[in-house]
Amino acid sequence: MSPRTDPAALATAVAAAHAMADAARVAILPHFRTPMDVESKGAAFDPVTVADRAGEAAMRAVLAARRPEDGVLGEEEGATEGTSGLTWVLDPIDGTRGFISGTPTWGVLIALRDAEGPVLGIVDQPFTGERFLGTRDGAVWTRGQERREIRTRRTEALAEATILTTFPEVGAQAEAAAFHRLAERCRLTRYGMDCYGYALLAAGCVDLVVEAGLNAYDIAAPVALVQGAGGTVTAWDGGPAHDGGTAVAAATPALHAAALEVLRG
Repeated sequence: MSPRTDPAALATAVAAAHAMADAARVAILPHFRTPMDVESKGAAFDPVTVADRAGEAAMRAVLAARRPEDGVLGEEEGATEGTSGLTWVLDPIDGTRGFISGTPTWGVLIALRDAEGPVLGIVDQPFTGERFLGTRDGAVWTRGQERREIRTRRTEALAEATILTTFPEVGAQAEAAAFHRLAERCRLTRYGMDCYGYALLAAGCVDLVVEAGLNAYDIAAPVALVQGAGGTVTAWDGGPAHDGGTAVAAATPALHAAALEVLRG
């Protein structure tokens, strides 16, 4: 049965996602704020570390043992075909630049998607011990034994909104111009959040996250988390965001519509 429609299948998938997040914490956290070699994946600085590779390997080992029939798409090891019609989308460290700089805004991203899109998403921050989970049943924040349901706040006006993005450049030149046009309409702008920005949106702390230049593994888990918390996520053209490209995540449908209008210019 599909986890999109079957509660038992969803519960089994969530349990596997938690097991992957636990394994990634063990693999990654010992490397945080310690000396390490940093490689670049391209001519422009695109860092990768032993922690990125160890985190993905740990999650794939969990899947091999618990869900070998599912496909996998990971940032470090690419795509592995499955037979179930389900694919796990993994980013062992979203925000490697933050990771190597010692900032705690990076996170482990885990999503499960079917042909329609993500059905669950986890944003896990091993250093703070926080885990954010979103499914069709809602969204939950946990830290150790603490647990609470979370929901986006009800902001509808851009003038009252706090907007986040990771890089001030925000993709190509035209995309950056569109973002700054939108940010000028908002009350407060913050940078450098990586995936933690989407977690803050889901938790009701901020109102908008707007980004460009994304890959599927950057955004699939945040889509499921924010939607589970009651928010809206699309690409800048209003279509699905989970395959990458651009994304605008908003606390409410009204705020999302207002942001899209400005971004489209």
